[in-house]
Amino acid sequence: MKNAITDRLFEFLDASPSPFHAAAALRERLLAAGCEELFENEVWALSPGKRYFVTRNGSSVLAFAVPEEFCGVQLIAAHSDSPTFRVKHGAEIRKENRYTKLNVERYGGMLPESWMDRPLSLAGRVVLRTADGVEAKLFHADRDLLIIPRLAPHLTRGTEPQKPNPQVDLLPLFGDETADLYGYLAEALGAAKEDVLSADLTLCVRQKAAYLGPKDEFICAPRFDDLQCAFSAVEALLAAQNPKKLLVAAVFDNEEVGSTTKQGANGTFLEDTLDRVREALGVSREAFLRGLADSFMLSADNAHAVHPNYAEKYDETNRTYLNGGVVIKYSANQSYTTDAVTAAVFSEICRRAGVPVQVFHNRSDIPGGGTLGNISNTHLSMPSVDIGVPQLAMHASVETAGAADTAHTVDAMTTFFNADIRKTESGFRF
Repeated sequence: MKNAITDRLFEFLDASPSPFHAAAALRERLLAAGCEELFENEVWALSPGKRYFVTRNGSSVLAFAVPEEFCGVQLIAAHSDSPTFRVKHGAEIRKENRYTKLNVERYGGMLPESWMDRPLSLAGRVVLRTADGVEAKLFHADRDLLIIPRLAPHLTRGTEPQKPNPQVDLLPLFGDETADLYGYLAEALGAAKEDVLSADLTLCVRQKAAYLGPKDEFICAPRFDDLQCAFSAVEALLAAQNPKKLLVAAVFDNEEVGSTTKQGANGTFLEDTLDRVREALGVSREAFLRGLADSFMLSADNAHAVHPNYAEKYDETNRTYLNGGVVIKYSANQSYTTDAVTAAVFSEICRRAGVPVQVFHNRSDIPGGGTLGNISNTHLSMPSVDIGVPQLAMHASVETAGAADTAHTVDAMTTFFNADIRKTESGFRF
């Protein structure tokens, strides 16, 4: 089942060990496709028929295609961050005059055991002193650098198994007693150690994206959640043409920790950007609000496929599988935005695209998680459906998905962007 779109996904995943790298990789893809980069501290001059993008914090990206005539917004929202470990300031911890550990803290709802006893690296951004101020540079060690070793079972006999203590069991071994993190960063970046002022660094696994199975039917990689949807949204935006709708691919940071940052879905990035687009196009506030009634959002974040070892953990009548197609996600407690009407619209979009559709509900006795759709909707209200790519081992350091489902998702998202969705008295036409 190897295919070109999955191969491109692999390249993106391997180039994105941190949200900063993911945003940079999306930026490179957009520039290569002829999109114009905008900056928040400059005046924007926009032309109908052109594509643009803007970044915030170096970790969130909003890309959009300007229509010939504004008749609403069609938006796909995804996120750039994944559960990991963030390195604390003053990170070195010396032990036994022989070892140096790094002081780290968990970011998001990770599966911590999946990070243990495997080669790890460091990625993120490093801030350097310059003659004119400070400059942030991307950093990726891109080598086997750290490890979180377990305690041997011989030393735990007679004790009850315990969850790993994040301040004791999950600190990575960095080097011998002389290891110096900022010294290492300075050498790698060709800077003086005294010019390394601070850093936003995360741990990342060294495993590359790969096909699995005798027919290459499965794929595994770090950070499928949610870079698979982020990649698909941008690919769809670049492939689509819609003269009536403002098309937006929004990739936010910090979804895994609640989105309440300037670069998150609960910040002002989306509102600020669309308000500036509206003004640059000469669209009145009243006309923009009328257009929102004819708008639609896909909240795109990966979904749980039935696990072959734990099939009893899933809903009896709504079960999703790898390579089964795009997933529509429902929740009675409204942690997902899907309702009957929006689900029907997206199902019909998928039918037109020739893409299979699956439906996910949590078991009624297992509470599920939320995502960024409802958060975005509190800032820019529009009809919305939550969708995702089915996967296994969500929030593990390496996750598993189906080789066919990225292409399914790109096809469905492209058809969505190409459709002119309009509200009617009792539904939508498109």
